[in-house]
Amino acid sequence: MPLPKLLVFDCDGVLFDSREANRAYYEDICRALGRPPLTEEELHYVHMHTAEESVRYLFRDYPEKLAAALEYQRNLPYEKFLPYMRMEPGLREFLAWAKERFWLAISTNRTTTMGRLLEIYDLEKYFDLVMTALKSPRPKPHPEALTVILEHFGVEPRETLYIGDSEVDLRLCRAVGVPLAAYKNPSLSADYHIQSYEELRSFLSSLAEKG
Repeated sequence: MPLPKLLVFDCDGVLFDSREANRAYYEDICRALGRPPLTEEELHYVHMHTAEESVRYLFRDYPEKLAAALEYQRNLPYEKFLPYMRMEPGLREFLAWAKERFWLAISTNRTTTMGRLLEIYDLEKYFDLVMTALKSPRPKPHPEALTVILEHFGVEPRETLYIGDSEVDLRLCRAVGVPLAAYKNPSLSADYHIQSYEELRSFLSSLAEKG
């Protein structure tokens, strides 16, 4: 591929390891409604979907508790679980390098917590545009958010690289025609696979040398 003009990042599993934060958040909801703790399969699901979708999934076998669970979730501040988040190694150094060379954006199914997360970890300054499930009512894998990002920067899909880690990200990229670099997920049928931000920097640098 040619050297991209725009890099778009997923959040969970790419910028941050949010597995334990998500586990703590949704188990709080389950505990409050008298539901058993999450299974590994359920944890995998909530890692990739919006909060409302996740609660509906978790309470699929407890229809009588669903309304109360949704209400509890809407009033449960995720911010108290942000200390469980772990920034990916080498991320800040990579963003400082990339900021001088590319437009940088985020496309995530997170809602109100994304801005606060960037603020806490002092990452706001690196991103030119952040699209959340609040700004785009039709969450990934619906192509709306990514299409808005491309239009905002005036770039073509082939001039973009999306860094994601899930089947949802793969379906999104295929729908829009944007190349996908799978982060720490070698089993994903992506265009490229990377295991670290150091490797991503090397990959982009090699494209620049070829170009």
